Amino acid sequence: MTKAAQFGMMVTHLYFDEASQDIYSDLVWQQYRQLEAALAKRNIKLSQVFWEDGNINWAQFDLITPLMAWNYPQNLDKFLACLDEIEAANIGLANPQKFVRGNFDKGYLVRLAAAGAPVPPTLEVSADDSGAILDAFDKLNCNEIIIKPRIGAGAWRQARLKRGEHLPKREDLPPDFALIQPFIESVGKQGELSILFMGGEFSHALMKTPKAGDYRTQTRWGASEFNIVPPPQALAAAKSILSAYDPRNELSYARIDLVEADNGDWLLMEMEIIEPYFYGPFDGHDGELSAANFAGAIAGAIKKN
Repeated sequence: MTKAAQFGMMVTHLYFDEASQDIYSDLVWQQYRQLEAALAKRNIKLSQVFWEDGNINWAQFDLITPLMAWNYPQNLDKFLACLDEIEAANIGLANPQKFVRGNFDKGYLVRLAAAGAPVPPTLEVSADDSGAILDAFDKLNCNEIIIKPRIGAGAWRQARLKRGEHLPKREDLPPDFALIQPFIESVGKQGELSILFMGGEFSHALMKTPKAGDYRTQTRWGASEFNIVPPPQALAAAKSILSAYDPRNELSYARIDLVEADNGDWLLMEMEIIEPYFYGPFDGHDGELSAANFAGAIAGAIKKN
């Protein structure tokens, strides 16, 4: 029998320790076990790598992914050091280094917009500059804004602000640099459309709808999710964004999050290529479809490496 390929997945104690009580722990474990089973069918052994622990022998793996390094924004220096170590060991990432290094800072949205991608108007400011934050209402010609960390996830230290309101407390704003966008009304009503791609091919899509009175589309904040056949215009927009970002089809996985503008256009809110949750329970096949598609993409990436 051919020796199994070794595939390392960077994970965090926050979700993977047996005693964890975090709301996402069960979801994370479910996704991990389904990916593990699907990869095993392709003779690929999946192993957990607690990336924060240090002294890791990266060379034991044929390929590595940071897919479940969900807390890296809070420990970015260590995360970047791990990327350096992996590169020095000459081991590939499922999504190549150049993409991962260019994706953790959401300033990529500004670059994509400049290249013609459908991105909401976006300002880059220092979160310490209260004047710049308040000036955003006039610069963006809106009465409500969203203030986001350039490096962050899960609505961490993200704030919603209406014209005339006092600024949130400093600890509730991004820790340093921020992106500011107009608040898009459809987010609070319809939600956010997530479209998943594996190996450059469409896998599945879902709508994430915030709870009444909220705008955040994460499970932690009470949002609900359901499988959806993406509107043709939204799927076309996602494919166009992905092909422009990855013209050589080097990405093993990507999640593109879109919202619908007032004029019916679909706008890019985020493109997750480091550690997106796949929302397997909402792929229309209880996670089996997304796991199989991921395993196929990883098998292809291992052959390339």
